[in-house]
Amino acid sequence: MSARFFEDFQLGERWESPPVPVSADEIVAFAQSFDPQPMHTDAARAAAGPFKTLVASGWHVASLAMREFVRAGGYGDTPMVGLGIDELRWQAPVRAGDVLTVRREIVELRRSASNPGHGIVRTRVTVRRQDGTVAMSLVSAGRVPARTSAPDAVGEGT
Repeated sequence: MSARFFEDFQLGERWESPPVPVSADEIVAFAQSFDPQPMHTDAARAAAGPFKTLVASGWHVASLAMREFVRAGGYGDTPMVGLGIDELRWQAPVRAGDVLTVRREIVELRRSASNPGHGIVRTRVTVRRQDGTVAMSLVSAGRVPARTSAPDAVGEGT
């Protein structure tokens, strides 16, 4: 993999993961460490809960989305510094046996106003279950280095 700089990213650029199966063991293991609610950790208690079955923590789904993008080399060898997440929505439960697909699309590119040697890349992330239902969506912002400090055709210099 090679480094990608701000100037290498294109508005509308898309990436989609291969299918990602989610197992009950993974759901429970993640939840025991990070979101130990019964709907995520105990199949019997989950059966009596709002989803009537074990479901993945939303944080688990968000972590899977990040893992798959990094594994695929979406930013190459470029160090991406996360700046934040907007519009995070958990829209449908993820159950054991579901197979997820993660999609990212670049929705904004702009030169950093405070540090013009970097650019801001905003991406819309959508995670879908095998039936096409959106399980999670968010917009992320990250900072990447630029080749130059001068505004270019993409950067607004703002």
